[in-house]
This record gives sequence, structure tokens and C-alpha cells, in this order.
Amino acid sequence: MWVLMGGGGGGRWVMVVGVGGGVMKLMKMKMVVVVGVGEMVVVLVEMVVVGVVEMGVVVVVAVVEVVVAVVEVVMVVVVVWCGGEVDLPTAMDPDLTKPWALPEEFLKRTFSLIDSDKDRNSASLVCKDWYDAERVSRRHVSIGNCYAVSPEIVAARFPGIRSVTLKGKPRFSDFNLVPEDWGADVQRWLGVFAAAYPFLEELRLKRMAVSDESLEFLAMNFDGFKALSLLSCEGFSTIGLEAIVTHCKNLTELDIQENGIDDLGGDWLSYIPENLTSLEVLNFATLNSEVSFDALESLVSRCKSLRVLKVNRKISLDQLRRLLELAPNLTELGTGSFAEDLVTSSVSELESAFGKCRDLHTLSGFWDVTLLYLPVVYPVCGNLTFLNLSYATLGAVELERILSRCKSLRRLWVLDTVRDEGLEAVGSCCPLLEELRVFPADPFDQELGVTELGFVAVSNGCPNLHYVLYFCQRMTNAAVAAVARNCPNFTHFRLCIMSPDEPDYITNEPMDEAFGAVVKTCPNLRRLSVSGRLTDLAFEYIGRHAKNLETFSVAFAGSSDSGMEYVMRGCPKLRRVEIRDCPFGDRALLSGLDRYESMRSLWMSACNVTMDGCKKLADEMPRLNVEVIKEDGSEDGVADKVYIYRTVAGPRADAPPFVVTL
Repeated sequence: MWVLMGGGGGGRWVMVVGVGGGVMKLMKMKMVVVVGVGEMVVVLVEMVVVGVVEMGVVVVVAVVEVVVAVVEVVMVVVVVWCGGEVDLPTAMDPDLTKPWALPEEFLKRTFSLIDSDKDRNSASLVCKDWYDAERVSRRHVSIGNCYAVSPEIVAARFPGIRSVTLKGKPRFSDFNLVPEDWGADVQRWLGVFAAAYPFLEELRLKRMAVSDESLEFLAMNFDGFKALSLLSCEGFSTIGLEAIVTHCKNLTELDIQENGIDDLGGDWLSYIPENLTSLEVLNFATLNSEVSFDALESLVSRCKSLRVLKVNRKISLDQLRRLLELAPNLTELGTGSFAEDLVTSSVSELESAFGKCRDLHTLSGFWDVTLLYLPVVYPVCGNLTFLNLSYATLGAVELERILSRCKSLRRLWVLDTVRDEGLEAVGSCCPLLEELRVFPADPFDQELGVTELGFVAVSNGCPNLHYVLYFCQRMTNAAVAAVARNCPNFTHFRLCIMSPDEPDYITNEPMDEAFGAVVKTCPNLRRLSVSGRLTDLAFEYIGRHAKNLETFSVAFAGSSDSGMEYVMRGCPKLRRVEIRDCPFGDRALLSGLDRYESMRSLWMSACNVTMDGCKKLADEMPRLNVEVIKEDGSEDGVADKVYIYRTVAGPRADAPPFVVTL
């Protein structure tokens, strides 16, 4: 272990950096933990280091801020206050004032143990040696905006990448606010990767444009390719999937979720070679067409390492039983449709097949499920930690029946067909619940849905709740305040009152105090989505109290530019802001001038922003891409949709005519 010892001020410091358990043992000394990296490491070390002692254990140094808590990260620094007086030597060995100048092989080995991108990013900022050691040892890169950097820049910095996560369109594209041919084509990235990373093994794409030709290129140019995940992508068909399963001989993962795919039929599954036995993850739950069950059954039977299987609604209950009997070691399962008439013996056989899946902890699917067949999943409920019922139109009775057996549940997704009575069952049956998402079955049916009563009921029984997404037709300030009091550890609070400009339906007051209570009571809040009738007061509360907020979304709310100004100036950790249909204009837009380069992106649509305001922002901040989407081709001064993001790649070359880059 490298131990850096020194004195300063009124006592003596011992600084130790280690990996994993070695550091945790030192935690018993009840001292201060310092995490991360930054300029402080240079200043501190040059002031206090007096010697280096080698004790045979791998260690590194990194400092940025002091926190009084045990932080479970791979690389940490323990600063131990030993007390006493120590005089600094008058002449110091210059090598000892640069503790980062460690052997190259040692640095590479240390960085190879760090999986967290955030920790690696921080460590790379310490000095040139650490930067080089980090970049050559990195095997995975995650890119949150495909236009924030070019593939050439990525390839030049990281020569050994084997896994890439790449995101494209803004999130509001999920609500049809971004034109279909806006961009985010993956092909350019694949072309660069083929030359730089022929050994690429894993690609995860989200909101990217992916053609069949791109999938074929991927399959043909990366011999060792193993894992493909496509989430909310568009532009491809099952022909592209045929190319992937035909040519990727070592495929371990094929995960296809919520894509705009041209589903030409289920024959693609038959193209998987009969000698492929490596598959561990297969998810085609959201494809519509019937797949070849013979091919699926054969694949499952020979892939002994299969742990995740999520099928679509074309798979019957009897077929599901046959698959479960072949793969009892599954940890995650997405069922098919429950719309089938089974004889009693078949129901018993299906229940028995579920009972043999002792490792199952995640369950989803449940299309067309009824109370009649719900008991077949009861044998696995006791081990479930995640139950996704977002495709199942269950009522309160059905939900209570299944939740009464799910005592270990941490995550739950449901439709609002469960009503408030179903959420009362959540509160009474799931004391360990940490995440709840309630989606609308029909956003336009005001007779259905959940209210503030169900929200409060959940919070009363689930004190560990820290993530909520809640769609409802009505809400009150008092209810939200009660939820915040009951669950003060919220990190994600996303409340969507579906009727725009909806006040507290009891008092007819704005919902300002509701969100004020959330930001005052929940200091760890990182993501906040607000809705309902809000004045500038709500935004003032957010700016004053939400000091850890990173992502902020708002729709149909606010009363003046001051609201956005409060948030932009008051929330120092903001990274992403999404705004639609709000009365914010140029003054609000320009209030973030000193913030945008530290943020990932800003989206504003149907606000009061003008082209002149956008041009001024672009002039003031040349390292930002300021894009205005003008689908009607008009040359008026209105900037209806504005997308602003930081980039090191400059203006994009593939912008369509309706995207004006300023």
C-alpha cells in the first residue's frame, strides 16, 4: 500500500487510497472519507506530503471534497486525522510531491478494477499520467448525446473500447415532439467503429435511427460481437434482426424494446444457427408478429446460460409452460398472453413449471391476464423484487391477490386501472418498495385512474420509496406534502397531473406548496417533473432548495420568465432541462448563460422563445449547438422548438432542412 504522510496546520494527516475491501477496513478508524478528483489534490498534496512508504498493496490517490459518510465506490481516499504537531521538512524530494507519478503498469492495473464511468471520468482529471492510464484501459464508453462528440474523437481517445452505449434523440421524442427524420443515424458511428474497434462486443442504442443496412453492417464487420440492445429506436425491420442472428455467432444478448420497428413476421428467429448455445438474454416482448415457436423452443433448450427471456403476447400459456420447463434457471421472465382456455391439468402444470423457477426475481408481461389464471405465478411471488404490470389491465382485487405474496418487492409498475384501492394494497403489502410507476391506461378517460388517496396510501406503507412516476387526474397540496413527509429519501419525483393547469381540486389553489414541500423535505432529489397549475413561487422553491437536482421537466406551468430564472440560477447541479408549453421567453432562455456549458441539454417547445433570443445565445456561447426545429419551413421570428446542447464536435453535418443551427 502506498501511504502518503504529512503534517500541516495543527496536526498530522495520513492519506491512503485503496481498492474495495482494503479501504473498507480503514473505514473502521472512523475518520473522514474523500471521494473523487480535482485541483484540490495538487494543492493538498504539495502542502502536506513528507514521505512515501511502500507496504505491498495497490493504492492510488484522488481528492476533491470531504464528506462525512462511508461511500461505496471502487476508488476512495481515506484522510485520517492523527492529531499532534508535525513540522514540514525544509527540503522535500520533488518526486514525493507528485504522488500521481506511479508506475505505468500499476496505474493500468488499478484503472482496470474501476467499472464506474463516473469514477473513471473523475480520475482521468488528476494529471496527464492518469488521463493516459484511464483512456487506454477503458473498455466501455457511454455517450448521452450522439451529437455531443464525434465517433472520431471517441476512437482517438479510447483505443480499446469493447462496449458502447449511445443515445440519440431528445427524450421528448417519446411524445412525438421530434420529427421522425430529425437525425441520430447510427451508421456513421458504425463506420468509424469498424476501423477503430473491430473487436467491439456490445452495442446499446437508445432513440437512434437504425436501418436494416446498419444492422447488417454491424453483423458483418465485428466478428466477436455478442450483445445488442435497441431501446426506442426506429428505422429497421425484422430483416435487420435476421442479419444479426445469422452472422453473430457468439451472441449472448438480443434485447429489442419499444422500437418503431417494421415487423414483417417472426421468421427472423429461425435464422439463429442451430449450434448457437451462448444466448443469455432474449427480449422481443414488444414485437407484434408471431414468431416461430419451434425455433424459439429449440433455442431455449440448448442455451443453458439463458437467464433473461421476455416473449411477446403471441406466446400462449401452454407454450410458456414448455419454455419454463426447459429454462428453470431464469432470473427474469416476460410472459406471453393469458387469453387462453386451459383445462385444470394444464393450469396445474403451468403452476408447477413456475414453481421450479426458484431464481426468478423479475416478472413482466401479463397480457390479457384474468383472476382465473393469476394463481399460476403465485409460487414465484415470494422471491420477486421487480414486478412490471404495465401491460396488464388489472383491477384492485387482482393486484391485491398477487401483492399479498410479494413481500420482497422493491420495484412495481402498474396501470391506473388498479385505482386507489389497488394502491392501498401496495401500501399494506410492500413495505420494502423503493420504486413505483403508475401509468395511464387511457389518458383521456377522466373517469378512470388514481388520485391523491392512493398516492398517500402508498407513502404510508412504503417508507423506503425513493422513485415515483405518478400519472393522475387530480391532486392536492396537502397530499403531496404528506407523501414527501412519509418518504423523505426521494431521488426521483415525477408527478404528472394529466389535465393542464389543474389546481388543487379541493382548495382551488395553485400546486406551488406541493412541490415546495417536496424540495424542502427531500434533500437528495435528483430528478423532478412538475405539472398542474404553478406560479413562479413553485420555481422559487425549487431554485432555493433543490441543490442536488440534475434533471428538471415541466409542462403547462409557470407564470413568467422569473420561474425559469429561479431554477437556472438556484440549482447548481442541473444537467438536463425539458420544458414544453410554458410562458418562458428569451429572458428565461438567456438566464442560463453561465450554466449551459456544464449542462448536457435544454429542450424548449411551445414557449415564447424567439429566433433573436436563440441567436443571442448562440453568439454568447459558441461551444453550444443551438438548434431550432421549424417543421413548417416558415421564416418568422418564432422559435417553436429549441434544442440546446454542449458539444466538442461543432455543428452537426447531417441536420435536415427543418433544423436551423445558429
